[in-house]
Amino acid sequence: MLTILGFAMIATFLVLIMLKKMSPIAALVLIPALFCVFVGKGAKLGDYVIDGVTGLAPTAAMLMFAIVYFGVMIDVGLFDPVVRGILKFCKADPLRIVVGTAVLAAIVSLDGDGSTTFMITVSAMYPLYKRLKMSMVVMTGVAAMANGVMNTLPWGGPTARAATALKLDASDIFVPMIPALAMGLLFVFALAYVLGRRERKRLGVLTLDEVLVEETETVLVGAGAGKDVKHAGGSGPGVDLPDEPEDESFQGLDPHRPTLRPKLYWFNALLTVVLLTAMIMEWLPIPVLFLLGAALALTVNFPHMPDQKARIAAHAENVLNVSGMVFAAAVFTGVLQGTGMVDHMATWLVDNIPDGMGPHMALVTGVLSIPLTYFMSNDGFYFGVLPVLAEAGQAHGVSAVEIARASIIGQPLHMSSPLVPAVYVLVGMAKVEFGDHTRFVVKWAALTSLVVLGAGVLFGII
Repeated sequence: MLTILGFAMIATFLVLIMLKKMSPIAALVLIPALFCVFVGKGAKLGDYVIDGVTGLAPTAAMLMFAIVYFGVMIDVGLFDPVVRGILKFCKADPLRIVVGTAVLAAIVSLDGDGSTTFMITVSAMYPLYKRLKMSMVVMTGVAAMANGVMNTLPWGGPTARAATALKLDASDIFVPMIPALAMGLLFVFALAYVLGRRERKRLGVLTLDEVLVEETETVLVGAGAGKDVKHAGGSGPGVDLPDEPEDESFQGLDPHRPTLRPKLYWFNALLTVVLLTAMIMEWLPIPVLFLLGAALALTVNFPHMPDQKARIAAHAENVLNVSGMVFAAAVFTGVLQGTGMVDHMATWLVDNIPDGMGPHMALVTGVLSIPLTYFMSNDGFYFGVLPVLAEAGQAHGVSAVEIARASIIGQPLHMSSPLVPAVYVLVGMAKVEFGDHTRFVVKWAALTSLVVLGAGVLFGII
């Protein structure tokens, strides 16, 4: 019964948000609360929610202060040269812009943190998509898939979790997978090329001079800089994209804005490099690093109290939206785990693997990782399900390291899971409805995962 209710809860949530019958926050809270009552554990709902909130509180804190930090960096002009450089490379060509989005997201993903990747990528690319009236869900989809492939880096999380759960060396898991992951990344770039061609066909190509004239007053857009605008684009042939209405209320940040701090450019650049280095080296917990970074950035760039309050107020909307979504997701995960639904779902899936598939447990693990890491947190999958799959594999002569390699296959789709806080940063900053992003990205991200799996089998890695 718990298995059926677990799948029903997830299906109900996805259907309601994709059909836009409920907002993601409302669905993340009300649907699990209702199913908790169905399970007969409504009296324990409070405990489940508190457990979920406690587990995600550090993530929410990190996102809050990370948004403030990068918002300030955008305000003071740290990323202006990046936007200008990308604009010159892209030459107002939608094809180049979409491919540039994938490349930029992949490069920035080297820091191992999805939230940071999405903040920098959207900050740099948003003005180009907005100015050319390109589809925002193409931007969020491509960025999420590129980050998902790169999320398999040993310091990104999944590989380290797999290594810990199965008591393996992370390098033994990751290094042999590099060719397969490289094929996955190339597939994302190829997909970006195809989507870019469709956007080019739909929109045409302006000359660089034409766009530069229009971009004079809208060089860079920061989180919280404008009014709440719903963005999505029309669709080219074969692409199911929602329409994007013309929005004249859009407010940009001009290159002469009073928040620019050109004399402090190198200080801000150094501060950002040190912050990212500290994250990778794990000198301090990430929430603490962003808290300190945001406080220092505000103090140095805006020493006067009214200016600091104005910057915080400018980014308050995004902070509230993202942190609110994270705490709402805590209700969903708290109920899913607290009621035992997630455990029963995983056990049911493992128990229903045909005996004849035993010698192919690595392949089975790769296939299962795609939906399971979408519907479950990485902690739940790698520490709860993976050891069971590894044990079943070893009983049929499949090594634990092969199972571990296959377990990271699903990450391109995982990064768009409603249980991943970073995805709310992505859609929030891009002003994209979560349901629109989900409808667009799921099929492409799942296909990317299958490409990585196929490459792993082809190269003899899995």
